[in-house]
Amino acid sequence: MIHRFLGAAAALAVSAGMAQAEYTLHVLHINDLHSRIEPISRFDGTCGAEDDAEGKCFGGVARLKTLIDSKRSELAGENVVTLDAGDQFQGSLMYTTYKGDVEAEMMEAIGFDAMAVGNHEFDDGPEALSAFIDKVSFPVISGNLDLSASDLLRDKVSSTVVLEVGGEKIGIVSALATDTAETSSPGPNVTFQDEIDAIAADVAELEAMGVNKIIALTHVGLRKDLEIAAAVPGLDAVVGGHSHTFLSASNPKRAGAYPTFASQEDGTLVPVVQAYAYSKYLGHLELTFDDAGNLVYAGGDTILVGPEIAKDAALEARVAELAGPIEELKARVVAETTAPIDGDRANCRARECEMGNLVADAMLDRVKDQGIQIAIQNGGGLRASIDAGEVTMGEVLTVLPFQNTLATFELTGADVIAALENGVSRLADGAGRFPQVAGMKYTFDGAAEPGARVSDVMVADGDGFAPIEMDKVYGVVSNNYMRGGGDGYKMFSTNGMNAYDFGPGLELVVADFLAANGAYTPMLDGRITAK
Repeated sequence: MIHRFLGAAAALAVSAGMAQAEYTLHVLHINDLHSRIEPISRFDGTCGAEDDAEGKCFGGVARLKTLIDSKRSELAGENVVTLDAGDQFQGSLMYTTYKGDVEAEMMEAIGFDAMAVGNHEFDDGPEALSAFIDKVSFPVISGNLDLSASDLLRDKVSSTVVLEVGGEKIGIVSALATDTAETSSPGPNVTFQDEIDAIAADVAELEAMGVNKIIALTHVGLRKDLEIAAAVPGLDAVVGGHSHTFLSASNPKRAGAYPTFASQEDGTLVPVVQAYAYSKYLGHLELTFDDAGNLVYAGGDTILVGPEIAKDAALEARVAELAGPIEELKARVVAETTAPIDGDRANCRARECEMGNLVADAMLDRVKDQGIQIAIQNGGGLRASIDAGEVTMGEVLTVLPFQNTLATFELTGADVIAALENGVSRLADGAGRFPQVAGMKYTFDGAAEPGARVSDVMVADGDGFAPIEMDKVYGVVSNNYMRGGGDGYKMFSTNGMNAYDFGPGLELVVADFLAANGAYTPMLDGRITAK
């Protein structure tokens, strides 16, 4: 616990107690790498070799290893742990091709001490997570999963781990977002417990064992992390992921301070940190404890994994070897754009965005001759922006890495409205369910009561739009993940009629649409209006 802080600044120290502090722990951390094994562009998408050579690329595991090795060397003789807050899986052709093998190999090469389970670690079911765990030497943990019915994971995912660092015991507890059953595919044998209840029980168990330095390594998002930090006595810090939040002690474009502090009922302040995503930043949290195990200092910052950082030669060579079989596909030029297409996560999960319009328009165009009138695409399925100029298949696959297929079905107008209500129901969490659309317009008020957030729903009718009719049946196109009930769209699964889930791959649909429309100009046309 933190005692006698002078204020909740990025680095806080106790004037009276600092000299007596006897133990400092350095926590190096990342979260939400999402298979960005290779460097990324400033838009978080694919970065070509030419751009990389010109110093326009960031991150990638070869640079990340260099930076982590450098920090370890700088901190030689001090106490250092390296943690990952989950979501190594899904987001590039490296995962699409190798299904977790590459991520495991790179994490082993870098040398992590523990990892939290992220929701995307379940994207290919418990089998893929089990295989990944078999390939790594560090513990993979999550404390709010009931795995008693899972033969695959029961003995592989622990609730906690205790690390011996510099003669001290460091307890690590963990939790995974409870909506993972909606956002991924954990299957029926993995059930979820309340995050706060589970972490509180695990902290109490560690304290009973005499562990008095405890960190929560979580994959629940910043808002829930702050709730956990405020609610659980005995926690010294929270290292989180899931919301891709850029916290910084120095960058004015930050989403919040590094650390951000949560206050418990007794006034104890608990630092919470996160390091954006995609290997673009490395977090460095410094925690100092007095000899009674009380936290008396918390500081640090996120460090940009920039182009000035040299790549680890061995890892760069291995990445190039792994990339070889997929380079030809990635390099194929499929279209061109007159301007960058904005697929920024914050935009596509909260409002009409250019990438959402492109993908929804492409989906609807593909099936418009099949009696389909409406397209709905979840904003969380859009994973990157695209630069201006030539568009490669690799860029399209970086935007749409999930290998989703086009799914068509029929819904009543009432169910379409229910789907939109679901889509705008978790804006504050940055949830991926936000509905990007084509063939329709709607208005939403995120502050309104559930069931009354969506209004003015209009469906394309000839050259204009007509109000949606509650009892009328409409043809809808979406992706097979949403059609199966993903991201809370249960009405697609339960009420969808005449469904066909096995259309062409969504990435092919978008690539074909771009190719057929000449030099594509991204646009916003007011199809989604926020009150």
